[in-house]
Amino acid sequence: MNEHADTLAARLDATVQAFISGLPDDEQQAVGDSFAALQASDVAANAINSGNTAPDFTLPNAAGQPVNLYDTLSHGPVILSFYRGGWCPFCNLELQALQQHLPEFRSRGATLIGVSPETPDHSLTTKEKQDLDFEVVSDSHNRVSRDYGLLFTVYESMRPLYLKWGLDVPAYNGEASWALMVPATYVIDTRRVVRAAHVDKDYTKRMEPGLIIEALRRL
Repeated sequence: MNEHADTLAARLDATVQAFISGLPDDEQQAVGDSFAALQASDVAANAINSGNTAPDFTLPNAAGQPVNLYDTLSHGPVILSFYRGGWCPFCNLELQALQQHLPEFRSRGATLIGVSPETPDHSLTTKEKQDLDFEVVSDSHNRVSRDYGLLFTVYESMRPLYLKWGLDVPAYNGEASWALMVPATYVIDTRRVVRAAHVDKDYTKRMEPGLIIEALRRL
């Protein structure tokens, strides 16, 4: 049996291939060009990483209630998952994988918090559609993603395609910009130090839940 077959990476790879293969040639070219430009850019070059102190924040959850990082850390380690939004198929696969492993995270005393730039209403929709049993908070105007060095703006050449695909990022985020965050996952200890990090400009790559569990074991 292929051990890679049921990993998050395998599911992401299959989704990428299905998506790209379904596009006409000109759209495939546009996606490829924008992806190459992103990889060549300095986006997330100074992102928070292992060994750094995690910046504090207070953000509203899907019900509009405030969630503070440092207050949460007073009860145990925190896993932060920065994701682009519930419209993103790669993010949804990651959220599903995190939900699947939530009992293991909690058994090690950890709290999982998902962070996206979506409005609380859209975060609530994501939470309900994905049947998530952990907090998802709204980073309005990407203020926290900026603090974490994850800020990215969708290239203008890609915006008409996003809209054609039904991905109206400004509408989801409740503001006019096309700002998003580079997907990232952080495991933060109770001293507010990042002990493991996964930051990748390739938005189809995410941290395997098993690696999160390994990081929690090392705390």
